[in-house]
Amino acid sequence: MKAFFPHSAKTGDVTVRVSVSFLPEQSEPERGRWFWAYHVRIENEGPHAVQLLGREWTIIDGRGGRHEVQGEGVVGEQPVIEPDTAFDYVSGCPLNTPTGAMEGRYHMIGADGAAFTVAIPHFPLIAPAVTT
Repeated sequence: MKAFFPHSAKTGDVTVRVSVSFLPEQSEPERGRWFWAYHVRIENEGPHAVQLLGREWTIIDGRGGRHEVQGEGVVGEQPVIEPDTAFDYVSGCPLNTPTGAMEGRYHMIGADGAAFTVAIPHFPLIAPAVTT
């Protein structure tokens, strides 16, 4: 699993794993647009269910520009993740530079009603060099 999800962060009993892929078919470098898909797996290794309520992302472009994104849930859901299970989703990120990075955190709530945050690991966004 480490090879498929090379980026991971563990907060308490929750591990967030990320893999990222550059999507050349959705990118238009001649127009200053590069696009990546990222696959996230959120694993609950604890004894109680947890629910993901919201997210905060920091997206950094290749010039160092920072863009903050906040919202409820992920991909239109606020999933409940039972013990010893995982929730997977795929989303995407466009940039106006061929390199960048993302990181963030999820806002979660435990079965006991206690709110907590979970780290999303830092991961690079790097378009392969195009040779002509």
